[in-house]
Amino acid sequence: MHELGLVNYVVKEVDKFAKENGVDKIKTVTLEFGEVSGIVPAYLYNYWDWYTKKHQMLEGTKLKCDEIPAVSWCDDCKISYDTIAYGKTCPKCGQGNTWLLKGNEMRIKSIEVFEDEEGGSYDQSGNA
Repeated sequence: MHELGLVNYVVKEVDKFAKENGVDKIKTVTLEFGEVSGIVPAYLYNYWDWYTKKHQMLEGTKLKCDEIPAVSWCDDCKISYDTIAYGKTCPKCGQGNTWLLKGNEMRIKSIEVFEDEEGGSYDQSGNA
C-alpha cells in the first residue's frame, strides 16, 4: 500500500518541477525502481490514474516504469551477482558476507512535457 504514498510524493515533485520551469502540462513521467523495492507496478498505475485526475496539470499524464535489476556484492570474493538468482549467498564462494548494491531504490527518471509545437524531455535533474 506504500504505492499511494509514492504517487503522492511523485505528484508533488512533478508539480514543483513544473512550477519552477513554467510548464503547464505534463505528457509522461517515467519512474525507475528496484527489482526488490517491494513496489507493485499494477498498484502504482492504478493509484496514478486515480490521483492524477485530481490535478489539472497531470490529468491524462502517462506513467512509465523501468525496473532496476537487483545486484548484490560479496565482500569476501569482491564480485557482484544477480540477487534474485542467488539471494544473500554468493554464487562464487558460497558465503553470506554480501550486501545489496542496487535494486531497492526509486527515483523519477524523466518528465516529458507538452510544449507549443513539440514535446520536451527532462531527466530527474531538470536538464533537457
